[in-house]
Amino acid sequence: MMKPLLLSLSLLAASMGAMAKDQVLNLYSARHYQTDEALYSNFTKQTGIKINRLDGRAEELLERIRNEGANSPADVLITVDAANLAVADAWGVFAPVKSKVLEARIPAHLRSATWFAFSTRARVIIYNRKLLKPTDVATYESLADPKLKGLVCSRSGNHPYNLSLVAALVAHNGEAKTEQWAKGVVANFATPPRGGDNDQIKSVASGECGVAVSNTYYLARFLNSERVEERNLIKRLGIVMPNQNSYGTHVNVSGAGVVKTSKNKEAAVRFLEYLASDEAQRYLAEGNNEWPAVPGVKIDNEGLEDLGTFKADTLPLSVLSSQLVPAQKLLDRAGYR
Repeated sequence: MMKPLLLSLSLLAASMGAMAKDQVLNLYSARHYQTDEALYSNFTKQTGIKINRLDGRAEELLERIRNEGANSPADVLITVDAANLAVADAWGVFAPVKSKVLEARIPAHLRSATWFAFSTRARVIIYNRKLLKPTDVATYESLADPKLKGLVCSRSGNHPYNLSLVAALVAHNGEAKTEQWAKGVVANFATPPRGGDNDQIKSVASGECGVAVSNTYYLARFLNSERVEERNLIKRLGIVMPNQNSYGTHVNVSGAGVVKTSKNKEAAVRFLEYLASDEAQRYLAEGNNEWPAVPGVKIDNEGLEDLGTFKADTLPLSVLSSQLVPAQKLLDRAGYR
């Protein structure tokens, strides 16, 4: 029989081991921004909860969680784009979260029952000032206008950034009209879809094409750049916040949710609530040129200020998510790949 002292020490050790385990949060992250390091280290300083982070592409992390099943060590998944969050939801990755803090701070259209947006970025139209006027490209719908034939550049229609935009268009304009729009955009391509948003920015600036769409944080990076050539490049572009006279400019998000199989849900919710704090919101905005999801948070980012204020589309992300499958199918039918 174990002596009382040894028994007490064993129980204490087991208790300390359990406490230590509770102080670790396993974060699966599809955000690949060095500036987030300060965000995570500050959470640890405030709470004592250490973050073990696994980085990867959204599709890789989602597949990993699904393969790990009930044995997944993941507590929180953080990723970019509503399309990726919708896939996670559809696969049953996230657990429902009830939090008065999150419900009070994150606007209703930027959250669902299982995940929350913590930063936003707009998908805007950029054009070459020598080739086009802002009135030529005032709306997303205008990208299908025959007068733009041979002038449109784009990244793949299958990419989550574009897929989310098209899903929003389906929600606003209907599937049939959006398919006709997609066919018109394909007919206007200057080159087959390729590259990322930075490539679209450079192609429009060089005159290889006349117009493209881009996420605002890429543009803010150029505006904030210490390299003169990058600041000069952006001067060749005009930037349009589309659809200001209708439903507003499409806004996408970076968001997170608690993984359903998490063994540490209390710490996971605490982390989500931390991401909604003013301090964390400023890290997200100033570190990666995104806007806070929480209204009224003051930030210091000259590039974002240069982009100005605009009317944002407040389409609930849950509605957008419901149109992702029709959006993908119509893009395939239109040959927008």
